[in-house]
Amino acid sequence: MPARIVLVRHGETEWSATGRHTGRTDIPLTEEGRAMARALGARLAKDPWNGLPDALVYTSPLGRAKETCELAGFGDRAVERPELMEWDYGQYEGRTGVDIRATDHPGWLIWRDGVPGGEKLSEVAARVDTFLAGLNAEHGVPEPDTTVMHCADRDVVLFAHGHVLRILTARWLGLPPEFAQRFKLGTAALCVLSWEYGAPAVEVWNDLSHLEGLNSGH
Repeated sequence: MPARIVLVRHGETEWSATGRHTGRTDIPLTEEGRAMARALGARLAKDPWNGLPDALVYTSPLGRAKETCELAGFGDRAVERPELMEWDYGQYEGRTGVDIRATDHPGWLIWRDGVPGGEKLSEVAARVDTFLAGLNAEHGVPEPDTTVMHCADRDVVLFAHGHVLRILTARWLGLPPEFAQRFKLGTAALCVLSWEYGAPAVEVWNDLSHLEGLNSGH
């Protein structure tokens, strides 16, 4: 089992800054988003993290996650994993919740109502379940027939997206994916999943302290 799973949501993009649902559209980081990624990297380079030299590092293949990973100093050892891509929002891609509720679906809630033409919540949960089950200590290759991670007490660092990381956290805790609604997660936030008395636990959540002093916060 991994010692810890360190989660990093990508830095700010133009769409994340305005609340637009960004699934598979490859929106780049803003300059502020790049500053966020560098600030995160500076934090992880210091004690007590010390660069996480022995950690396994995985990133979503989407550019905003990969660039965050690179600017934070982990790009040279990151492995792309398609399971970490953001929720496919289908017809709601690029739209805000306010707009969707005003014009398409009054009272819409993604966790309950889903997205037309995109992934079901259960499909996103299945992706992250496969990823969690398939982590391998030595090579990071999937083992889809296993139900336990084999990470030999190493840390694992994931660079990905808001919704998929929230769903992954719910599944880590053994909760239904709908519970992810309750995990608020800012851009460039740092989270840590670990253990408490042998059970999966949340150690740190939505930590944005490394962004203090940046122009527009998080």
